[in-house]
Amino acid sequence: MANTIFMIHGMWGTSLDWVNYRRFFEVEGYHCVAPTLPYHNLDWRDEPDPRLGTTSLLDYSEALENELRQLDEKPIVMGHSMGGLLAQILGARGLADSLVLLTPASPAGIMGITPSVIRSFWSTQTTWGFWKKPMRQTFEEAVYSTMHLVPENEQKEIYSNFVYESGRAAFEIGYWFLDSRGASKVNESKVTCPVLVIAGTQDRITPASVVRRVSRKYKAVSTYKEFENHAHWILGEPQWQEVAEYVVGWLKSTRNE
Repeated sequence: MANTIFMIHGMWGTSLDWVNYRRFFEVEGYHCVAPTLPYHNLDWRDEPDPRLGTTSLLDYSEALENELRQLDEKPIVMGHSMGGLLAQILGARGLADSLVLLTPASPAGIMGITPSVIRSFWSTQTTWGFWKKPMRQTFEEAVYSTMHLVPENEQKEIYSNFVYESGRAAFEIGYWFLDSRGASKVNESKVTCPVLVIAGTQDRITPASVVRRVSRKYKAVSTYKEFENHAHWILGEPQWQEVAEYVVGWLKSTRNE
């Protein structure tokens, strides 16, 4: 079984999002690889690369596939938020030994837009042409949607690591029914590896009600777990270790099958 974990960050993120999980899983004996998505390796105070605004999920998945194919083994692919959707796409290409989806964004066919999601993206959705522009949440939106369980004295530091994101990718996720290229489509019949899907009951940007439907999409191979005391920033909220420990237990159980 795989001993490498390939970690894919979410919107506005970089490889820094995985600092807690990387340390945790390396202590457990795993080799962790945490790439940064294209055009995300800039400080948020710098002007975003103009190409970012029209970068598609298809571009992200192609870049990640190229990195995956350079590994010595087929890894465990772990994704958070949008990274969870990219993990699903890569899993359908047969590139994963198993999938771990942490508060994942939903693929085409699952309506992920709820009132809390609209509020989370309000500044973006009220900007004309957002689907072809780099975008970044306001601090208030980030706290509401992602960090409301994070201690206040940590919120600004986390937000300072948020970078610009692709408006095109956001459009492809939220408005998949208008996307002629079907960038967020995943053929569930092609996902044959074990899949762990984790939701936070208090999540506002990928609500548990939506994440449950993601798990049901892969019902032949999926395990679903919901944590009542967690929301979206499951990688660094208080008691984040309990989620990581559950993941380790699940990975060990798949090795014993």
